[in-house]
Amino acid sequence: MQMGFFDDLFAMNTGALSTSAKPKVQIPEGFVIPEPKPLTLTRSSDLPSVLKSSAALVVRLATSCFVLGWKIDTFFHEDDSDDMPKKYSLKLGPFNIRDSSSVLADAPRPAKPLILYEYDASPFCKRVRETINLLDLTVEYRPCPGARQSKFSQEMLEKTGSQTIPYLVDPNTGMSMFESDDQIQYLLDTYGPNKDSFDMKALWPITFKGFAIYTCTIAALLRDMPASRRQANARPDNEDMIPLELWGYEASPFVKPVREKLCSLALPHTMVSCSRGSINRDRLVERTGRFQVPFLVDPNTGLELFESPEICEYLETVYTVKE
Repeated sequence: MQMGFFDDLFAMNTGALSTSAKPKVQIPEGFVIPEPKPLTLTRSSDLPSVLKSSAALVVRLATSCFVLGWKIDTFFHEDDSDDMPKKYSLKLGPFNIRDSSSVLADAPRPAKPLILYEYDASPFCKRVRETINLLDLTVEYRPCPGARQSKFSQEMLEKTGSQTIPYLVDPNTGMSMFESDDQIQYLLDTYGPNKDSFDMKALWPITFKGFAIYTCTIAALLRDMPASRRQANARPDNEDMIPLELWGYEASPFVKPVREKLCSLALPHTMVSCSRGSINRDRLVERTGRFQVPFLVDPNTGLELFESPEICEYLETVYTVKE
């Protein structure tokens, strides 16, 4: 299997271990890679989860579904010629919609993924994750279920003397910080577009703190407070795994269960943002021949797969301790 394109960055991440020191896992015997079926609910049993995620998306006003400065380039995109890389577009009946960002093309991009210590249900962490999607950034998440129930929580305590989340580390600048307000402002100042190129009012669902915390909390309650505790049967060495690579975005009803599973298992993972208008949609099409999220790359086993339910089952099988 082809490995993720962030594999060569592990050694550069703060606190990373050498590959030889990583624990060993393997693909489950008889595991069959599922056939990708974009925008399809393959199991009726998954309907409640999709409905809950959709309700959470509505509560948050679809924040992070679109990159900052989202725009439609054309309703009639023509497929590229055979000798040119294929690009993403959304086909709806007679339309073939191509979209992008009007402001992010010249925004600074980090050479190495940022690192965020967080957990899924925290409303403060969610604000930061949404900002990351808006800015189309790639970030390594180090899950700290319940803020204190993982080795990453202890790692953070040893480094900073605190276990407050979210905690952001930028290996590109050497900056690290607590407080979601400060992190959001830092991301905008460091990796956002020129302030004159967009209206800050577009960010009010995130920057209006009272509204953001209240609605993010409701969204977490709708999802039954995901990753508020470490899964009881998670492998004790999960935090030592090479970070998995997940392509998707915060608001996707299909990506959400995978993100929650990764967090509850305390598995580090690099999230490649793919909100509408993201340049990473083109990159995923170039890599796989299609756009569909979630798309998971597991460098610990060499496996790559689509389909949310099967990904969750795979993670449950590989990264838990069997009784």
